[in-house]
Amino acid sequence: MNSALRDLTQCGDVGSLQSALRTLCSEFGSVSRLDILTMIEAGKRQAVCLLRLDSSEHEQNLMTKLGAGRFGEDLCVVVDLRMPERAQA
Repeated sequence: MNSALRDLTQCGDVGSLQSALRTLCSEFGSVSRLDILTMIEAGKRQAVCLLRLDSSEHEQNLMTKLGAGRFGEDLCVVVDLRMPERAQA
């Protein structure tokens, strides 16, 4: 896992992930669209991030940095979210 993706895994909720992803993307250009879908799979919280940047060149640079792929026209990044701390009884 590269360091940029590892940094995203420190996020514990969609709001912090969205902010971190926008900050990361600002290195390459403006985010024109960002959708985040969450799921729990085998006890792991994951976020599927579908996004578009302002140019295909910027998208390609981001894909290289994150090791991301495409889902249709969108860039697709899957992030394992930090699990919330359980309250002690």
